[in-house]
Amino acid sequence: MNRTKKRTIIYVDGLNLYYGALKGTSFKWLDLEQLFKLLRNDDDIISIKYFTTLVSGRESRVDQLAYLKALATLSLITIIEGRFKPKRISCLVTGCQFTGDKKFRRLEEKQTDVNITVAMLEDAYEDKCDQFVIISGDSDFVPALRSVKQHFPEKWIIVYVPAEHTDRSYATELKGAADKARNLPLNLLRRSQLSSTITDGSGGIIEKPSDW
Repeated sequence: MNRTKKRTIIYVDGLNLYYGALKGTSFKWLDLEQLFKLLRNDDDIISIKYFTTLVSGRESRVDQLAYLKALATLSLITIIEGRFKPKRISCLVTGCQFTGDKKFRRLEEKQTDVNITVAMLEDAYEDKCDQFVIISGDSDFVPALRSVKQHFPEKWIIVYVPAEHTDRSYATELKGAADKARNLPLNLLRRSQLSSTITDGSGGIIEKPSDW
């Protein structure tokens, strides 16, 4: 029996995916197209939107830029960048004996949650898809999911939480705002790796970082 496939857009919270499922593994050179074709093989995947922020460490940034260039060679991928904003944090360690300034500088990712929210609402209003797939465990996206469901109850929302570690696997509030939710199947990562060398389409070669 023929069945119409659901038009699907996938929204990937890049840093949440990295820290939730990829950091410390040998699967960071991830082919997102292959991953989601395996994960959602009954869907008509219209687009995969990858939201990320460039990290500050020199070596890490070089590796990240190589990965973004590799992703850009894939036809379904759109990359949307946010930014980090410096923030001063107070030390909350009980019994700390340090008598100097107990505030320290930390970088906080900005814009990604807003970028994903705006993209989802634009795609809903323009009727670009029947189904939204969110790859994140961040509860900041709960209002976006609720807004889409309120205005477009016929649209289907699915959440996959990247959860290599147990403490990231709950995401109860985010899962509760979706029509369907589960943890990202990590067994698919091994089967979804880019080639170690990739042509960039203009005569150049993109190489997988040696420590990846």
